[in-house]
Amino acid sequence: MFRSEYEDVPAVEEPIHEAVLGSAASRGDAPALIDGVNGMTLTYAQLDTFHRRIAAALAELGVRKGDVLALHSPNTVAFPTAFYAATRAGASVTTVHPLATPEEFAKQLRDCAAQWIVTVSPLLETARAAAELAGGIREILVCDQAEGHRSLLDMLGSTAPEPRIDIDPVADVAALPYSSGTTGSPKGVMLTHRNIATNLAQLTPTMPMGPGDRILAVLPFFHIYGLTALMNAPLRQGATVVVLPRFDLDTFLAAIEKHRITGLYVAPPIVLALAKHPAVEGYDLSSLKYVISAAAPLDAELAEACSRRLGLPPVGQAYGMTELSPGTHVV
Repeated sequence: MFRSEYEDVPAVEEPIHEAVLGSAASRGDAPALIDGVNGMTLTYAQLDTFHRRIAAALAELGVRKGDVLALHSPNTVAFPTAFYAATRAGASVTTVHPLATPEEFAKQLRDCAAQWIVTVSPLLETARAAAELAGGIREILVCDQAEGHRSLLDMLGSTAPEPRIDIDPVADVAALPYSSGTTGSPKGVMLTHRNIATNLAQLTPTMPMGPGDRILAVLPFFHIYGLTALMNAPLRQGATVVVLPRFDLDTFLAAIEKHRITGLYVAPPIVLALAKHPAVEGYDLSSLKYVISAAAPLDAELAEACSRRLGLPPVGQAYGMTELSPGTHVV
């Protein structure tokens, strides 16, 4: 029998927005989210207020407990706000690949019986086509601005009362990410509030982040790895999340240098670039304290090459699966 060196973790029976943002208001002007391209910043106090106002507006609009809201967006500073607003309003959030075709998107909408879509204006055409194919969509909202569509930005001015939803963390589904596993078509994975919140507590000793630390969110939030390691975990622990919408090596390296990133959660192809690509030499990456790789196996020699080049401790490796919320091992 093998036992962890860490203490047993009791189940965290809280709604995910409380488990993550329960201390947000008290963190005040500390930066919660920074756009890694244009520098726009949301403080913890703003994130707390904004997600509550949008939750109120969603409830006034008709979002009810048990509804499914599809969040269809690349990584932006608005993504976490929309996610926690929806769960506070009682909805389950199904996260959608921003590059999904209308047909793929519609299949997911039908499968999870989604009634609402939140997207961004560059993806609006795809969202409209998917809604038409799927049927049953009550409204498409946008995070930014688009003619003819209600905007989450406008919802910040809502004067509606904050919803008080009786959420059962044990039974109520917070997130419905879609995963194909190793084969077949993507399938919806029903993750309750307790599933996700407890896994965050389990991972806390192995994910060294807190106030003053800066985590670079380049892996997608729609995927359970990004949702946990780059959104829920750092915001729960008071770190700052610097958000990039996609991976481009020079943009990635420039963001590490400019924003003094302290921790990277990446996949093996990024470890390869850090270990081998000549562009790395052109940037100051001295703020980095650690790199953790997951999503696929990492070769030991490549891990050593990366840590040696960057002057860091050995690259950590993590394992998990969507069905486990997702993390099970970090070494």
